[in-house]
Amino acid sequence: MKLKVTLKKSTIARLQAQKDTVAALGLRKIGQSVVKEDTPTIRGMIFAVKHMVAVEEIAE
Repeated sequence: MKLKVTLKKSTIARLQAQKDTVAALGLRKIGQSVVKEDTPTIRGMIFAVKHMVAVEEIAE
């Protein structure tokens, strides 16, 4: 299974760790989406910034 992660809120005025997590997910601009493999590592990164992103599950 894959996850589509979309940045919904700006990283301005966020903790540096949250900015780094968003960058590590490959997101740069609001509205940008990336498709990632569903792994515990990616799930943990999404959980850390869940208030800034939207997640959709994509069936393979």
